[in-house]
Amino acid sequence: MIRSLGRFITCASCLALFFLCTSQITPAAETKPNVLFLICDDLNCDLGCYGHPQVKSPNIDQLAKQGVRFQNAYCQFPLCGPSRASFMTGLYPDQTLIHRNAIYIREHVPNVQTMSQMFRNHGYFATRVGKIYHYNVPKHIGTSGHDDPYSWNQTFNPRGRDVDDEDKIFSLTPGSFGGTLSWLAAEGTDAEQTDGIAAKIAIQQLKKHAAQKTPFFMAVGLFRPHTPYVAPKNYFEMYPTEKINVPQVPKGYLDTIPPPARKSLLRKKNQVNLPDKLARQAIQAYYASITFADAQIGHILAALKETGLDENTIVVFTSDHGYHMGEHGYWQKTTLFENAAHVPLIIAGPGVLAKGQTAVSPAEMVDFYPTLAELCGLKAPASISGVSQVPTLKDATTSSRKTALTQYANGYSIRTPSYRYTEWGEAGKEGVELYDHNTDPAEMKNLANDPETKQLRDELSQILQARIQHASQKPKGVKQIKFENRRRVPR
Repeated sequence: MIRSLGRFITCASCLALFFLCTSQITPAAETKPNVLFLICDDLNCDLGCYGHPQVKSPNIDQLAKQGVRFQNAYCQFPLCGPSRASFMTGLYPDQTLIHRNAIYIREHVPNVQTMSQMFRNHGYFATRVGKIYHYNVPKHIGTSGHDDPYSWNQTFNPRGRDVDDEDKIFSLTPGSFGGTLSWLAAEGTDAEQTDGIAAKIAIQQLKKHAAQKTPFFMAVGLFRPHTPYVAPKNYFEMYPTEKINVPQVPKGYLDTIPPPARKSLLRKKNQVNLPDKLARQAIQAYYASITFADAQIGHILAALKETGLDENTIVVFTSDHGYHMGEHGYWQKTTLFENAAHVPLIIAGPGVLAKGQTAVSPAEMVDFYPTLAELCGLKAPASISGVSQVPTLKDATTSSRKTALTQYANGYSIRTPSYRYTEWGEAGKEGVELYDHNTDPAEMKNLANDPETKQLRDELSQILQARIQHASQKPKGVKQIKFENRRRVPR
C-alpha cells in the first residue's frame, strides 16, 4: 500500500493531466435533477423484490415499485476494487488496467474523468459517504481507503462500534475478517454501527441541500453485507438457523467444469465443504446484514421524501458485484458464475417512465455513467464504454444492449437473455462453459461438451470475442499507465 501511495503522490504528470480534464466547470441549472447513488458492499440478489423467499428487504422492495428493477444486471469484474473502478469511470477493467484490489485509479488512468467528477464539472456538489472506491474491510473503515479525492467536493468516513467490536467477531480463521467468513450478532443499536452513522450523515447532507437548493451528486456506500457480517442481534433473530436452506452440490459436479472454473471454486480452502451448522450460521448472518443495510437505506429514502427532494432526485441502488452463499459449494465472490456476476439494480426518479416495471434485457455497471449523464442532460466524455439505459427506463420492454460481459482471472463470460457462455484462456483453450438459464438457472449443467450445442457455442464465441475486443480498446483521450516489474510503462 505504501508503495502504491508513493507512486500515486509522486505522479506529477498524472496531476497535470487531471487538471487538464477538469478545467472547464459549468453551473448546473436548477431544473437539472440531483443524483442519490446508493450502493451496498458484496450484496447479491437475495432480496424480496428479486424473488427471494426469506430475505426481508422492504425498503429496497418499495424503491423497486417506484422505478425500474433490472432483472439481468451484471458487474464487469466480481471483486470490489476492479468493479468499483470500472463503474466509476465507465470503462472496462481491461481499460482501467485494474484487475485487483488496493489500487488508486489514477495510478493507471491518471486523467480519467470519473462519474462524480463529471457532475462536479457541471456545477453539482459531489459528496461521498462511506465506501465507493475500494477499501480493505474492516481494516480501512473510518479512513479514505483507496478513494479518488478528485471525484468529490466533500467526503465522510464513518466509523462505528463494529470496528471496536472486532475482538468479539467469530471467524473461520481467527483474527481474519475481510476475506473470510466471519460474523457477529452485535449488541447496541443500528445508529452505533458504521452504516447507521453513514445513514445519519447522508440524511444531514440531504437536509442541507434541501435548504440551500444546491444540485448534488451524493454517493452513499454501505459496508454491509461485506464480511464480517455484523448487525444488531434483532436482525439475526429474524432468520432462525433451522429455517435456513443450505445449497447442495451433487457428487462429481466439479469434474464437469473446466480446471480454471474449478480452481475459482476451491481457492478458499477453509470454506470448502462447510459443516451444516456453520453454513447455516453464515447464511443467517449474511441475511441479517442485508436486512440491517435495507433499514439504513430506508432511513435515507425517508429523508429524501421528507425534504421534498424525491421529486427531483434520481435514485440508483446497486451492489459492486454478486456473491455466493454456498452455491456451487462456494462462498463469497471471484467466480464467473451467475451468483458472483449478477447484481441488483434499481433506478427511480425523474426521467424513469416505466415505474414499477421490470427490465429483463441485459445491463452492465459501466452503463451507470452514460445513463445518469443522459437523465441529467449532461454530456459524458467520449472515453466511456457503457451504453445508456434510458430507452429501457422509458420502456422496460426495450433492450438497450444485447449481452453483458464479465471477466475474472483469464476467463471472460457473456450473459444473453437465455445463456451464459464462458471461455477460459485465449479463445477458450483452457475450457468452455455453456449454461441454459431457461432450464438451468442455477448453472449446474455445463452444456459445452454436448455436440448438439456446437453451433450455439460457435455463435456465442464470436459474440464474446467481439465484446472482449471492444472492452480492451484504449479509451479516447485517457492516458493508460501499465506497471511491469514495478516500472511505469505508458500506453
